Amino acid sequence: MARRIEVRAPSRIDLAGGWTDVPIYCSKKSGEVVNIAINQYVRSEMVIDDDRRLSVSYSTDMPTGSGLGTSGAMNVGFITTIMSAGQNAISTAELAYQFEALLGNQGGRQDQWASALGGINHLTFVDESVTCETITPSNEFCRWLENNLMLFNSHITHVSGDLHKSVWQRFEVGDEEITKGLDMIRDAGLLMARGLKTESKSDVIDAMNLNSAGVDTLGRELHQPFREELSKLTEQNKVSAWKAMGAGGGGVVGLIISSEHLRDEIIDQFNVKGWTNIPWKIDIDGVTRQEFNL
Repeated sequence: MARRIEVRAPSRIDLAGGWTDVPIYCSKKSGEVVNIAINQYVRSEMVIDDDRRLSVSYSTDMPTGSGLGTSGAMNVGFITTIMSAGQNAISTAELAYQFEALLGNQGGRQDQWASALGGINHLTFVDESVTCETITPSNEFCRWLENNLMLFNSHITHVSGDLHKSVWQRFEVGDEEITKGLDMIRDAGLLMARGLKTESKSDVIDAMNLNSAGVDTLGRELHQPFREELSKLTEQNKVSAWKAMGAGGGGVVGLIISSEHLRDEIIDQFNVKGWTNIPWKIDIDGVTRQEFNL
């Protein structure tokens, strides 16, 4: 019998700790990442006709390379599409990661786990193992996050992977500056987890600022596409913290505004630069799969 399988996988905001989920780092000390699955999706559809021929198609709400983990979500969607309906979310995340590793990806696991699980998660990485603590703030605190943490697509291409290669080469030979930066990012992940669990806005803001300071220690060029505009807003006390999404220096930037009343002003200011606001909500479902007989 002909069938159609529809899968939806969320992308994510990495609040703090990204970089430390990479195996090179978490083989030496634990990686600590906090992220939020959001309602920017990768959708896949597989149709099996009466002759058991397959066709598979994909669509994405955000472009790959945006810094929102779209590629990881795409592979979570692919694994979910081709596997049986009862596939465990954690198994799906690991299979998606291993699939990317086979294709030469040397990144970490946070994107796949966020997309498979949904919600707000504190992920701890030790060697090849992942421990997940789901964080469930109150509805009021979640609304603060959704209203005050703004995303903008700058449409700027990511920086070259040469910098990433250099960071990990220097880390492996014990470079103190690189190790310091990565440890700051790890500490930011732990502080962010505490802030979300205790609903401390100041801890969330401090954690994002600490994360950005750690990234700047790795290489200031990672934040350079955003620095001039966002530094001005920070000096004006309109933005409390900001960071590039993902490990790149382009694509989407996230910023915490000091007051919800500033939203329209900041959107208008960035529209002039060609930056596009991305409205978002927390996705609590993770990857979903529906099957229909045709």
